[in-house]
Amino acid sequence: MKSIFEQSGGTYTMQGDYRLPNITLPAEDERPIGVWGQRRLRYLKQHHKVMYYNLLTSGTLHSHLADTEEQAQQLFSRLVKEYAEKEGVSEQLKAANQMAWVPRMNNIRERATEVVNSEVVFV
Repeated sequence: MKSIFEQSGGTYTMQGDYRLPNITLPAEDERPIGVWGQRRLRYLKQHHKVMYYNLLTSGTLHSHLADTEEQAQQLFSRLVKEYAEKEGVSEQLKAANQMAWVPRMNNIRERATEVVNSEVVFV
C-alpha cells in the first residue's frame, strides 16, 4: 500500500532502518541581499520566528529579503536626498567646507537609517 506522499509522486531514500522523504525547497531567484536584508533576516529570526519559518519553508524567504533590501535602499536614498536638499547640504558646501559637510551628512544618513529601520526593516 502506497502512502499519500508516494501516490502524489514522492519518493523515499533509505537511511539505515528509516525511509526519509526526498523533499527540497523550490528554487528562488538570486537577487542580492545587502545590509537591510540581513537586518530583516536577523529581526525575523529573533522576534518573529513563525513568520521566518513560514517564509523559509514556503521557499520565499530569499525573495522577501531581496524585496526588503530594494524597498529599504530606495527609501534611504530618497530620504538622504530630501533631507540634504531641505538643510542645504549640497555639493557646493562639500567643495567649499568639507569639515562642515561631513558631520551634517553623517547626521542625515543616521536619521534616514532610523526611519528605514522603523518603517521597512523592523516591521
